[in-house]
Amino acid sequence: MTTNPKKSGYRLLSLIATIKLGAKAEELLKAAGIPVQYHILAKGTASGDIMDTLGLGSPDKAVIITPLPKSSADNVLELLKEQLYLGSPGTGIAFTLPMSGSSLGLMELMNMLDTQNDDTVEVAKMDNKFTMIMAIVNQGFSEEVMSAAKPAGAAGGTVFHSRRVDSEEALKFWGISIQQEREIVVILAPKDKKVAIMEAVGQRCGAHTDAHGIVVSVPVDGVVGLGKY
Repeated sequence: MTTNPKKSGYRLLSLIATIKLGAKAEELLKAAGIPVQYHILAKGTASGDIMDTLGLGSPDKAVIITPLPKSSADNVLELLKEQLYLGSPGTGIAFTLPMSGSSLGLMELMNMLDTQNDDTVEVAKMDNKFTMIMAIVNQGFSEEVMSAAKPAGAAGGTVFHSRRVDSEEALKFWGISIQQEREIVVILAPKDKKVAIMEAVGQRCGAHTDAHGIVVSVPVDGVVGLGKY
């Protein structure tokens, strides 16, 4: 692992869209010379008018994650917004998350894409208007998460299925029993609603409930396809 604080910064660009638009985004990224893409299948949690408003009109979602230098990430956000019409009903959203470092090989790939290739440039100060909240709960509790999150200000979310890998001895020591199969609920929300959403989800689906959940948040520094952004 290595870091390079003098560069303009690195980002994880994430797209959550319909399956059809996910395939189109894949081709757009390839044509733009983006060397690394990670593809995940997920489910939307919102329904009805809320899903249409967020551009998440079908339950099956394509999720694409790609690491990029900030200069390229900003350009790719605009490309996806224009070419996929993000923000329109039935499309999706894209956003970027800050990275503090990467492996050397990945950093070399990202630096090849960096249009602001100046070692003296400092990391830009982010204007965080949104945050990404992640609730990791036992399988079958994603609806409980959203039932708690929506009254606190969440519009919708996306569900990823995962499998727990950890120390059984450590869990026994702490008296915790957690299912192997887990669900990760990702909620993109305005920053001023973060605390209320996290507290609501924690109270209803926290570590000492049947959901055995944990809730974390990550700052988001760029968004397209969500409301006026």
